[in-house]
Amino acid sequence: MILTERLSLYIQLTRLHRPIGILLLLWPTLWGLWIAGDGHPAAHIVAIFALGTVLMRSAGCAINDYADRNIDKHVERTRNRPLTSGRLGEREAVWLAAGLAFAAFLLILPLNPLTWVLSFPALFLAASYPFTKRFFAIPQAYLGIAFGFGIPMAFAAQTGGVPPVAWVLLLANVFWAIAYDTEYAMVDRDDDIHLGIHSSALLFGKYDIAAVMACYLATLALLALAGQMTGLGWAYFAGLLVAAGIALYHYTLIEHRQREQCFAAFLHNNWFGAAVFAGVAGEYWLR
Repeated sequence: MILTERLSLYIQLTRLHRPIGILLLLWPTLWGLWIAGDGHPAAHIVAIFALGTVLMRSAGCAINDYADRNIDKHVERTRNRPLTSGRLGEREAVWLAAGLAFAAFLLILPLNPLTWVLSFPALFLAASYPFTKRFFAIPQAYLGIAFGFGIPMAFAAQTGGVPPVAWVLLLANVFWAIAYDTEYAMVDRDDDIHLGIHSSALLFGKYDIAAVMACYLATLALLALAGQMTGLGWAYFAGLLVAAGIALYHYTLIEHRQREQCFAAFLHNNWFGAAVFAGVAGEYWLR
């Protein structure tokens, strides 16, 4: 296999051609960085976390495909992935994931020791998440912790500590992840039933749509609490209002449980995260 073909397979394995996962990981990290830095986070810290987000999400995708290699071949949407189809080897995927995670760790070496310490649970969460769907009834909650752990790390890197508001933001991200990943799980509901895989869409059953909207509401309530804790003003809450409107739009997409529309709602969560960040950034810019 020539180098360009192998690189193409690596891009597919790490989903670099589908950046939605990077964005869903990046937005909450940026919320944390901007609030921790009072609207002026150190440029080198922002750069480290942005690149680290890309590396860790890519590593997570490689581990996910390794964990699901015997499952994905039974699902139409995933049976042609590089690992499942045999175009890449299992060890190759593991070594690629390890290399990406190590590169992400090297990035944070210029930061303080607390950030180093927090990187270890972050790595464990990212590596173990793909296996939780086999035994955990709502793996989406675990995903929310994994995707949101950049928040306490951001506070640690910027301030040297992790205040209570960081954990409130992390909890908000957990509910947001349950919301958007349930929309994603609604796409694969039939396959998950057949394969015996746990998901929030199966757990919530006929109440899946209500649960999604309740999770959006909990996300916004916790973000509002974080805003009060940090003294954020009208621009921040205007961003939350826009995000609430986006959540209501998602209801119109998922109300009939059609696969394409549910997947569209999942992808559209990029704008939910962006709206919250715009409120945060706008608030500090106006001061």
